[in-house]
Amino acid sequence: MPHVTANDGTRLYYEEHGSGRPLVMIHGWTFSGRFFHRNVPALAEHARVITIDLRGHGRSDKPDHGYRIPRLAADLRDLMDALDLDDVTILGWSIGCPVIWSYLELFGTTRLRDAIFVQQTPRQYFSTKWKLGHAACYDQAGLAETVTQLALSPKEFDESNLDGCAAKPIPGEERRFLLDEMALSPTHARAAMMADHTVHDWRDVIPHFQIPALMMVAEKDTVLDPKGPAWVPAHMPNCEEARFTDSAHMIFLDETEKFNRTVVEFLAR
Repeated sequence: MPHVTANDGTRLYYEEHGSGRPLVMIHGWTFSGRFFHRNVPALAEHARVITIDLRGHGRSDKPDHGYRIPRLAADLRDLMDALDLDDVTILGWSIGCPVIWSYLELFGTTRLRDAIFVQQTPRQYFSTKWKLGHAACYDQAGLAETVTQLALSPKEFDESNLDGCAAKPIPGEERRFLLDEMALSPTHARAAMMADHTVHDWRDVIPHFQIPALMMVAEKDTVLDPKGPAWVPAHMPNCEEARFTDSAHMIFLDETEKFNRTVVEFLAR
């Protein structure tokens, strides 16, 4: 299986399809690169598509360290360096967005051409003036409850998490396939990653990013209020917005054809 090795020795699994200019796709929390299984074949007709499993997920190593968002950004750098990628379109879904925001803050636009963000708020926690965070994990108590549910009932947690991310029922065989992918991520990795992810607030730095970008906003998402992701294109120069009226958190499954078409059109610009 293809792996690259991060600079701390962690092996990161990736898959590659197609040819041409690179499109690197980053999945969300508890998931894997294979969640894009409906999208990769269509996108690979237009680009060299590379999906990565974040550390602690899928077929990548599951070390006992390194689950901070900046470390994941360094993993992204290590992947692109190892594969010698340039002029990259980077796509991040959910937690994949802050990985990109962290990369931009730390490494600038090195190796990147543009970026696609898929349904992520710039701040997960609530505050007196910010209520556009996560529906459940919006403070320390919510984080503790999430980690407890995950640790005590991982199978039930995954089933509820998967179903809650989709606006439409996922067919049985595909649902089992996706649940099997989720089961590859151990509790210690998920808990550490969410604990770091939830406390970040990207609203100070996002307005300073100049990279051409697109934010996909899902109007039926019950995980993240659509107004949260919509904040990004409203405050980030050169970032456009694409609305998906029939999608929940997993836009690429709920409106697969529109998602694929939107990505292809963005690649062609």
